[in-house]
Formats: sequence, C-alpha cells, structure tokens
Amino acid sequence: MATVAASHFVSITSHGGETKANLSQIGLRNQQQLVTHNGLRSLNSLHRLKMRTSAVKEAHPNASNKLSGTIVCGTGMNIVFVGAEVGPWSKTGGLGDVLGGLPPAMAAKGHRVMTVSPRYDQYKDAWDTCVLVELKGGDTTVTVRFFHCYKRGVDRVFVDHPMFLEKVWGKTGSKIYGPKAGTDYKDNQLRFSLLCLAALEAPRVLDLNSNKYFSGPYGENVVFVANDWHTALLPCYLKSMYQSRGIYMHAKVAFCIHNIAYQGRFAFADFTLLNLPDQFKSSFDFIDGYTKPVKGRKINWMKAGILESDRVLTVSPYYAQELVSGEDKGVELDSIIRKTGITGIVNGMDVQEWDPATDKYISVKYDATTVTAAKALLKEALQAELGLPVDRDIPLIGFIGRLEEQKGSDILVAALPRFIGENCQIVVLVSIKFNMVPSFYLSDSLFFITVRPIWTWGTGKKAMEKQLEQLEIQYPGKAIGVAKFNVPLAHMIFAGADYLLVPSRFEPCGLIQLQAMRYGTLPIVASTGGLVDTIKEGFTGFHMGAFNVECDTVDPSDVDKVVKGVKRALSVYGTGAMREMIQNCMAQDLSWKGPSKLWEKMLLSLEVAESEPGIEGEEITPLAKENIATP
Repeated sequence: MATVAASHFVSITSHGGETKANLSQIGLRNQQQLVTHNGLRSLNSLHRLKMRTSAVKEAHPNASNKLSGTIVCGTGMNIVFVGAEVGPWSKTGGLGDVLGGLPPAMAAKGHRVMTVSPRYDQYKDAWDTCVLVELKGGDTTVTVRFFHCYKRGVDRVFVDHPMFLEKVWGKTGSKIYGPKAGTDYKDNQLRFSLLCLAALEAPRVLDLNSNKYFSGPYGENVVFVANDWHTALLPCYLKSMYQSRGIYMHAKVAFCIHNIAYQGRFAFADFTLLNLPDQFKSSFDFIDGYTKPVKGRKINWMKAGILESDRVLTVSPYYAQELVSGEDKGVELDSIIRKTGITGIVNGMDVQEWDPATDKYISVKYDATTVTAAKALLKEALQAELGLPVDRDIPLIGFIGRLEEQKGSDILVAALPRFIGENCQIVVLVSIKFNMVPSFYLSDSLFFITVRPIWTWGTGKKAMEKQLEQLEIQYPGKAIGVAKFNVPLAHMIFAGADYLLVPSRFEPCGLIQLQAMRYGTLPIVASTGGLVDTIKEGFTGFHMGAFNVECDTVDPSDVDKVVKGVKRALSVYGTGAMREMIQNCMAQDLSWKGPSKLWEKMLLSLEVAESEPGIEGEEITPLAKENIATP
C-alpha cells in the first residue's frame, strides 16, 4: 500500500502486499516496486516524461490541423482543477458543470489536466490508486487515499475519506454539504481543508500513466484552479506549507467565483482549526451584522481565497462587473474584489448531452434545418404528456429551475395571473430537492444576498410548492406545475416549448438559457450576470430588465417586467422574426471550445515555469455515461 504523510503533516509512501488484489485490479505494472516520498520533499528527482512540441510533430505531422479520433497533446500546461463538485459524478449546479466540461476542453488543447474532488460515493468507474496520504486536519492527523479514472482526456482524482463517503454514500448530489435543507455538516471546514491539502499532494505523489503522451507525477510546475469557498484555503496552504519550504516555487493559483452568495463564513475562533500562521488572519478577518454562525467577528474563506490567489476569475464578464458594483451584488466583498481585480469568462455547456440531433429523451430528432417541423410535433407530444390541450398553434412557455428565490420562482407565481389570459400555455418544472443546494454559513437560510439573509426555509417553500401543484386546477388547459424534477421531462420541455422563462434575481452565468438556445427555444430572461452576456435582445431572445436582489418579498416592479417581457415575446410568435431568432440561437457554438481559449490565455499569463500554449484540437472522446455509484 502507498502511504504519504506530509511533513507538517510527515510521511512515507510504499506499495505493499496487502493491496495486491487491488493492484492487479487497477492494472499497476510494478506491483512490488517500493516508492518513498519523504514529507514535502520535491519530486524533481523522479523521472517525468512529457512530450515536447518536436515529439508531437514527429508523431503527428499535421498536429496543427484538427485530428480525427484523437486528442492532440502538446507541451501545454499542467493544470489541476480543484472543487467540491465535479459533474457528472457530483453536481448540485453550475460548479459541477464547469468542472465536468472545462477540463476536457483544456485537455483537447494538449494540456495535461487533472481534477481533484471528494469521493462522495462508490463511483464504479474510479479505482483505488493504493496511495494514501496522512494530513493534519484540525488537531488530528487523518489519512486519505486517492481514487482515479481517466475520462475525456482528464485525470479524474477523487479524495477518499469517511468524512466524504459516509455522509453521502448512496445519495450522491443530495447531501454533499449538509444532512438536510439549511443545515451544514458541523465538520465542513475540516472536510474542505482536507480537500485542499490533498489537492496539493496529488500532483506530486500520484504516478499516473493515463495515455502515451504523459507519464508520471505532474510535478511542481502546476497551475491550480481553485473553485468557490471550499477550496479557498489552497493558496494559503501552498504558501505556508510548500513554498516556505522551497516546494511548488513556480506554482500559481487562479481562484474562480461561481456564486458570491456562498462565502464560507465561520466563527473567528475557528481560525486555529485551519493550521495556518497568524500572518493569514487578516485575509480571513470579516465582520458582519449577523448572529449566524456567531455574532460579530468571523472568518471568511472566500475573502482569503480572493486575496491570497494570483488571479481571480468568475463565470461571466457581466457578473464580474456586478460583483464590484456595490455591497448588494458583491455581497460585502465588492471592495476586496476591486482591490484584486477580477476577470469574467462566460461558461460553455455540454453539447454532447444537450443535442436535439441525438437526444434520447425526445421522439423526433432535429437540427437547424428541420427545427420548425420537429418542434411542432414535439410540442404536441409534450402537451399530450402533460395533459394540456394538444394544439401546435398555441405558444408554449416553459420554466425549469429550483424552487428558490435566486431563480425567481416566486416572481413567476406572482406574474402568472397577469399573462395567463393570453393565448398561451405554460409548464413549470421545479426541483424540490432542497438539500442539493449548499447553504453554508447561514444555517436557516438559502442565500446571503445584499447584506442580509433571504427567505428562510419553512412554510414559504411549502406554500409555493402547493401553489405550483394547483396550477392545473386554477388554470385548466392553460398551465401545469410539476414539483418534482424529471430529467426526461426537462429535455422534452427544451425541445417542445417555444419560449423559456428565466426570471432570475441574479445568475452568475446560467446554463439553462444555453440549453434552450441549443434546442431553438427562445429565452425570456432577466438582465443579470451571464444572462446579459449570452442573450442578445431581439436576436437570440428577450430581456426583461434587472430585478431587485432583495428577496424577502416580491417587488411589484419585477412582476411588471415579467408580464411585459412575456407579452412582448408572444407578440412575435409565428412570425418570420421569430424563425430568424431560432436560427440565430441554433447557429451559435455554445460548447467549451471558445471559453477554453480564454481560460488558456489567462492561465498562461500566470507564467508558471514550462507552461506553453497548447495545440488546437478537438475533444472527441465520448461522454462518460455511467459515473454512478455501485449498487
């Protein structure tokens, strides 16, 4: 068995006989080889094979062209994405989508790419590497091990420890952050500090031979991409535990904010649990006016991640502007972000899963040349499935989202009576799996927005859920609500609806509007975050204007904006202008290919040693279809 203890930390790595069965299972070639790793010692002495540009050109004379059937590998960079979620293995929202889709796009450009995330479940496609690492967590020493699989050109590494596995086993995606809605696990700080520590060890101690282009450990010339508050300790540990000892001297950290509403605020006394020198206290120090988790002075993980990283990013350019615009949208970190600066790069989407030409959930496949006839048939199928009157000439509006204030579901309920009298139908599909949504520092509220908590859990949600389920009774033949998320139905709505309503109070990037455009369904959106960057008024959709982010009540002006926006969209139904907009939507490249170029440019600007541009390539490896728990 391989064991690594990180000095501060301390340790040895070895392969022993007790895991011989596992070694044969995962195909390690040198089962009896003894490997040692003393603490945080540099791995520069270990042989590390990396194919250089000349070798690539020798193997692929036309490497500069798009190659069919292979991922083109060049000199590139060593990139390690670290996050609490990675789709499709674990996902509650956009964070999992980004770590699922962006790394393969970077690998397609020839970079060596790893993701590191917790092992929440018995993923049947990830195998034990037999490498264990002893880490200092809080006031104890704990041992974690690494599981690994290689998918779509990416080394997917999962950190295994009972703090991750035993809490969620069999319920992946449901209880990642807490046992129930609005309640965090008490040891979340310890859990995610271990994730950060393990992520710093993984590139140095894992001897990975996933393909013929790269072999051995990633080494120390690494670009780390930390994502959201759960990974905010990574740059702090990098500086205090590694670079202070002459290790990872050229490594850099880019910190990506996926949602400023989640910051990781905890009692200031908890700073001692992080095992960081006092010099980092000022980066964590934070004061707000709330009593959760304690009154007054706190530590703020996200604040530290922003200040201690080499570059700060977020998931769309307009959201980046919003974060520095003031206290309400910057959620009290606006001044910190203005100090460091921030770069917004809009997200892509998984164009393999969401493709009307191949979608297994719809009965008629189509593309831009057949969209008009196909969507008419698919609308009829959707109407029949939902029990609505079957009529292809009636405009059909869809809403797909979580039952929460960010998504504006309460605004929709208030606005619906004022436009349902139009010649239209509406289907509302909401997820009520609230425990999928992380609620970090405020245990009795979902989000921290503006400068106070919004909409507490309890009767409000239940009342809205009941309202949605009563839509069919209130508006027979006009509206229907489904308060249980249904993947096949979501695909049918994208394909069969004419419009998709997105009344989000805030939306860092948004994925749903991209999926709608992919299917030729016109988005009607609030003017916020990534919705501004991805939807062009009158060209690919309709903008309703910005909404009030204070979510304890529904702002009447927001209701007016929804009503006017819906009526304006309905006014072009069936016209040549609408058909042109549909074509505009479907003509876009919504994949990760474009965003990955911007990410590459930004990461190269960090000037990590040996980092070079990749080679233009296509990510063609099939999507992993069964990243699920073993029964």
